[in-house]
Amino acid sequence: MFRTAILAAGLAGLALPGVAEPDAGAYLAGRSAQLADDFSAAERYLSQALTRDGDNLALMESLAGAQMSLLDFDRAATVAERLVENGGSSQIAALAVLSARAGNEDWQGILDALDEGLTVGPLFDGLARAWSLMGLDRTEDALAAFDEVSGEQGVEAFGIYHKALALASLDRFEEAAEVLETNDGIRLTRRGLMAEAQILSQVGRADEARALLQDEAGSALDATLSATFDALADGEPVEFTVAPDARAGMAELAFDIANTVVGETASSYALLYSRMAEFLRPSHTHATLLSALLFEEMGQHGLAISTYGNVPADDPAFFTAELGRAEALRAEGQSDAGVEVMQELAAQYDDQPLVHITLGDALREDGRYEEARAAYDEAIALLDEAQSGEWIVYFARAITAERLDDWEAAKADFETALELNPDQPQVLNYLGYSMLERGDDLEEALDMIERAVAAAPNSGAIVDSLGWGLYRAGRYEEAVDPMERAVELMPVDPVVNDHLGDVLWAVGRKLEARFQWQRALSFMDEDTEDVDPERVRRKIEVGLDRVLDEEGEPPLMMANGG
Repeated sequence: MFRTAILAAGLAGLALPGVAEPDAGAYLAGRSAQLADDFSAAERYLSQALTRDGDNLALMESLAGAQMSLLDFDRAATVAERLVENGGSSQIAALAVLSARAGNEDWQGILDALDEGLTVGPLFDGLARAWSLMGLDRTEDALAAFDEVSGEQGVEAFGIYHKALALASLDRFEEAAEVLETNDGIRLTRRGLMAEAQILSQVGRADEARALLQDEAGSALDATLSATFDALADGEPVEFTVAPDARAGMAELAFDIANTVVGETASSYALLYSRMAEFLRPSHTHATLLSALLFEEMGQHGLAISTYGNVPADDPAFFTAELGRAEALRAEGQSDAGVEVMQELAAQYDDQPLVHITLGDALREDGRYEEARAAYDEAIALLDEAQSGEWIVYFARAITAERLDDWEAAKADFETALELNPDQPQVLNYLGYSMLERGDDLEEALDMIERAVAAAPNSGAIVDSLGWGLYRAGRYEEAVDPMERAVELMPVDPVVNDHLGDVLWAVGRKLEARFQWQRALSFMDEDTEDVDPERVRRKIEVGLDRVLDEEGEPPLMMANGG
């Protein structure tokens, strides 16, 4: 909905009292799993530890958190209730208890718990109270509770926005629109924009709703906003779906907090709130996608895959979710499965350039260059008129053609990319470096690379290209500074270290050259490309001059006309 500092509003949990020593093995394994954000393992080991140390409040809190992260709020609430009954005070436990009661629509139970001192934090507590009053049809008390939150410094926007949602849930759309328009200084997220657009449509202002979406999001409408924008075209009211009842309002509260703390706190913390939103409202696609993204950030690709898979095929965001699932599959090591998902999407959404581009990128990364080029061809054929931002598609296809040894096609696409974005450093560097390697017009190649360095002076790969270009041109002394700078920027890159070794050899610093070649060897593994370890070993053994002679290459002082 909006981004503002809310940590100071009391979201921080309270400290737990001292606890007994748990089963060492299970506790340590559970703690290790927690630190690695491995929620499944954490849940398993912490449950085991708790059976041996049933009064350990810290274990209960950790276990409840892992279970919430796995979307098992019923079991989390059971553990959390036990923690509270044993005198514990924990934000996570309070969140689990209140979530479960909201899931059961036990609104009086939420009010009783809050009155008895159960607390997540002032912001959450205040809006949870307001939505619970809405659930009990105590409308005026609820609106007053929303106003109370609106009066709290730092979180005013939350109270205002949720009051508008509550009014809309009562079909009091004119009042809801007035609340938002009177406080038009608040920043709405995409979901907030969707809510306001739906509200405006309900009062006969569909054209204004469309203008709102276009003005605020421009051409960057996501799938859900695009669906709303299209639904407004005929001027008819669009159903209010953002928070039609109290349970949905609680889900919206959780999502808004999750969306606000992302990037401000640990991903695992934001996840507790996005998962609460999912639990209370499984159709909350924005919460589902946020949870999946958080899992990816934490390296939990298996959980990301299953979470993306929860978005149904008829949801406007299905396309986005499937792209995310495909990427998560690849990150999990299931590259072929990820490509298959993309291929299915490309067949289903064959008029969408993005899916063909994404498929092409995946195939290129897997070395399937012919298939990648075909995917890029499909994408480019769908582009009406090349825009500056589309340089990257031509760049990607150029790289693919270069890997297929189709230099003419590659060069044509590199040049098209530069026409669209003339000073793009990646393109200038790749084209210039390729020309160097081919022995084409070294001066033109160096000019391109120098322009790339000017645009991206802290890119080790680009600075390396400059040093290597000067070396290839026989300008050995000039090559030393940029090559040493490249190694500073990319100290463990085997190619850059190997290049520096060659440059140092060429200027007579032979002991240092052998040292750099040895470093290059130490950084190589089975995935290293573009440098031959046997050639490096041979250079260490007999020197660069002898290696060039064995390869039938010109000696250094004669290389490239030097």
